Amino acid sequence: MVPACRTGYPAPVHVPLGSLAPAMARVRVVPGSPYFTIDDGASWTPIGHNDAITWPDLAPLFRRRDLAAVERHLLELRAHGVTCIRLMLEYCHGEHRYLERPAGRFVPAMVRLWDDLFRLLERVGLRVLLTPYDTFFMWIRWQRHPYARANGGPCAGRDTWLTCPETRRAIKQRLAFASDRWGGSPALFAWDLWNEIHPAHGGDDPAAIAPFIDDLSTWLRTHERSRLGYANLQTVSIFGPELIRFPALVEPIFRHRSLDFANTHLYEHGTIDNPHDTVAPALAAARLMRAAVIDAGPARPVFDSEHGPIHRFKDRKQTLPSAFDDEYFRHIQWAHLASGGAGGGMRWPNRHPHVLTRGMRVAQRGLADFLPLIDWSAFRRRNLSAALRCADRGVATVGCGDERQALAWLVRTDAIDAEGTLAPRHDASATVLHVPGLADGAYDVVCYDTRAGAIVTRTRAESEGGELVAAVGPVRSDLAVAVRGAA
Repeated sequence: MVPACRTGYPAPVHVPLGSLAPAMARVRVVPGSPYFTIDDGASWTPIGHNDAITWPDLAPLFRRRDLAAVERHLLELRAHGVTCIRLMLEYCHGEHRYLERPAGRFVPAMVRLWDDLFRLLERVGLRVLLTPYDTFFMWIRWQRHPYARANGGPCAGRDTWLTCPETRRAIKQRLAFASDRWGGSPALFAWDLWNEIHPAHGGDDPAAIAPFIDDLSTWLRTHERSRLGYANLQTVSIFGPELIRFPALVEPIFRHRSLDFANTHLYEHGTIDNPHDTVAPALAAARLMRAAVIDAGPARPVFDSEHGPIHRFKDRKQTLPSAFDDEYFRHIQWAHLASGGAGGGMRWPNRHPHVLTRGMRVAQRGLADFLPLIDWSAFRRRNLSAALRCADRGVATVGCGDERQALAWLVRTDAIDAEGTLAPRHDASATVLHVPGLADGAYDVVCYDTRAGAIVTRTRAESEGGELVAAVGPVRSDLAVAVRGAA
């Protein structure tokens, strides 16, 4: 763990836990590539989801009610291929998890909670994408938040979060505290500097966003380099539909010079946020990720750090049936990866109870087992979804590739049953996949059953004239395909 911070809090108390995981290395961006690596040179992919310190799996951290249960949960995640969870330093759905109360005073019980969690993450070998504020409930419950001036805080109104000088100082103070105490932990994957940044946070002015990012990012990077000798990775997330309302936000979110990777939340209305079948949301995710990959450019990682049936759950008060939700989750995961995103995206549970299902964990394990089929450290992908072709007209194709590798996800669009899930087409004929852009030569083609998490076939194919035609067998429901230059 890191040493005590300069605010005078004691060093973290060591708690007896399970066996220590191998020493962790810090995560970095592969130079000139849209993927991640760790300091020892191995590829690293964010596989995970959103969690919260008040939700069932992590709630026992508070006042150390049951640290062993939390450790078992984290070990279970690791066993299913999870590498990263996304968390907020405070989740202010209620009154008892504020990190500061009053503003500027860091609550000892919360500091201890995070000390314990970082130590658990290090021992288990998981990482966290950490964002300092729960801006959703902070906005909804602003009248109760310690930062509100009516409660002795620095900020007159929630519409000045991005522009108020006193609030800016409070934000930096929080980040300084968090960085000094936990920023040196290898369990910290990156800072999500501001959750779902929005013009409303700055007086409904989209122009307020870029200067805010620039100031906060530059300041934190300088602070960490002076104290740690390096700076942790940084991003800023956005509620994806706002990019339609405010297209000018594409520049600061996807291409800001101070950020290390791009981050969006896929909540398209009517498909992802309120699904009626398991295919349309995945194809919507593929379309949105294609735009994100293009907007971010060829050398910047991009991924979705929130998605899920938010409208169905929050507004309509419905929890999706587990079988439907498992397939919905799995399809979006593969559409995200095949579009060129880093990993499979990070689901916001939107379930009751607020945790992922066992089937979703199995899907994460299946994705993790597929990853070694691609050499991510050498993959300079571009999105190919508009150019891929499958001879079976009942199959939609999503994919990405470069001159030596390609990745595709094939899904049937003509086999949706009355429940909105895919009914396997056992009568599907063997088909071929056309992949453009590969250099001429021989390639290994691996077809992967995403439901079973298993390789179906390994074949060899030739690319001639810049196009590879690969036999992939019948696509009965969906199929992932990895193409890699033959050794």
